[in-house]
Amino acid sequence: MRTITAIALTLLATLTLSAQKSTEKYHCIGFYNTENLFDTIHAEGHNDYEFLPKGVNRWNSEKYTNKIKNIASVLAELGTILQPQGATMVGVCEVENSAVLDDLVNSPALARKGWKYLHAESKDVRGIDCALLYNPKLFTPKEHKLIPYGNKRRTRGFLVVSGSIDKEQFHIIVNHWPSRNSKSPSREYAATQVRAIKDSIMQAHPMTKIIIMGDFNDNPKNISLKDSLRTRQYITDANKAGDLFNPFWDIHKQKKIGSLKYRDRWQLYDQIIINGNICRGKGLKYAKSEIYSPTHLINKNGRYKGYPKRTHANGEWLNGYSDHLPVLIYMKK
Repeated sequence: MRTITAIALTLLATLTLSAQKSTEKYHCIGFYNTENLFDTIHAEGHNDYEFLPKGVNRWNSEKYTNKIKNIASVLAELGTILQPQGATMVGVCEVENSAVLDDLVNSPALARKGWKYLHAESKDVRGIDCALLYNPKLFTPKEHKLIPYGNKRRTRGFLVVSGSIDKEQFHIIVNHWPSRNSKSPSREYAATQVRAIKDSIMQAHPMTKIIIMGDFNDNPKNISLKDSLRTRQYITDANKAGDLFNPFWDIHKQKKIGSLKYRDRWQLYDQIIINGNICRGKGLKYAKSEIYSPTHLINKNGRYKGYPKRTHANGEWLNGYSDHLPVLIYMKK
């Protein structure tokens, strides 16, 4: 009798756990610097010459087609460990134009998922932009606009998207801040603009959930992110709706890993930052974050062993992916 009772209790516990798991719904949000995703055609007024058939990289249809296929394969993988449909949305940067994005979402790996994108042409001197790719079954966009970098500098602006996930309102800001060739104040200036955009959104929509993602060309502890954008290192410090929590701050500090490598040191320029409404309250809430680094995205030998497997290195075409790794956060309902 005791044996039968024990079996019954074990079965009940198993069924209860299964029921709990079945009610958990995850959404994966990603960001990926695609590293010079150019087509092979010159765009008037843009410095894209190194990515032309006669340019230094001898960029041709074969290389471009493989690059599209490789990037699409990575995007299709993201989030599938917790959500069979994959990522809800992925912000990208270093894409040349809408034609490249068309080729990307029409690549077999993403076409079968029905992905779409939102994009606005920027004034960047090289012609590289930000975009937001998304699964329309999981995210419903409402509107999007590009807010330019607020001075005469010809660089990427800030792509601002509004929409809904599971009927909850979201605003997403996709960034690619000035490179490390520029001094810190240029990124601090970008941070103050993004903070102003965030504050304006929060004033109009106090209950909205905000995601700020991008290649910030700074680590989490740098002035631009820590002070100018005013991010918090710990989720417990994001008590107010408009407070910003950076889950990648602790990853970089504690684990000493990053999304790109420079002179044998990991840097974490790619990050996803969330507001207090995602940290607490009802509905979708922050669950965890990660740097997506499967072995096929990492060089296995040569001078750059252990680095992200990029498209070119020392003039050699590696048929790789990007010099950056994707970063992800998961929200759970």
